[in-house]
Amino acid sequence: MLAISSFLCGMVFGFGLLISGMTQPAKVLGFLDVLGRWDPTLAFVMAAALVASSAGYAIARRQGHPVLSARHLWPPQCDIDQSLVVGSIIFGIGWGLVGLCPGPALENLASLSPRVIVFVLAMLAGMIAQGFRKMRSSSIEIIEDTTLASADG
Repeated sequence: MLAISSFLCGMVFGFGLLISGMTQPAKVLGFLDVLGRWDPTLAFVMAAALVASSAGYAIARRQGHPVLSARHLWPPQCDIDQSLVVGSIIFGIGWGLVGLCPGPALENLASLSPRVIVFVLAMLAGMIAQGFRKMRSSSIEIIEDTTLASADG
């Protein structure tokens, strides 16, 4: 049942991107051009998403447990830390250069555009590199904790 609901949610998201025009890089770049010919339509899409998701969260918070999961998966942290700031800057640079973010990029794969295919492959490479970086830093922390524990003992 979880797979079916995930599929349906993905379809709703994809149709929303298509209908709103957010799969068109020119539309997104127009939104980012605040000092030029600014196109506010992406802001409207984001505001509508906030309203819809806020209603969904309000309903979910009132429920004792989720319908399709063993527990709620609320975000574990809300801190603005260095990783968030650096990641946001890098994401913004990529978004501003290409006019695509992950959802629309995946949806645009259907166009078989070489530009989109290269972008998605580069995006995946970046995600894999970050995963390795995170695993490596976790391993270093475990080794450091073990070293400190044995030094204390």
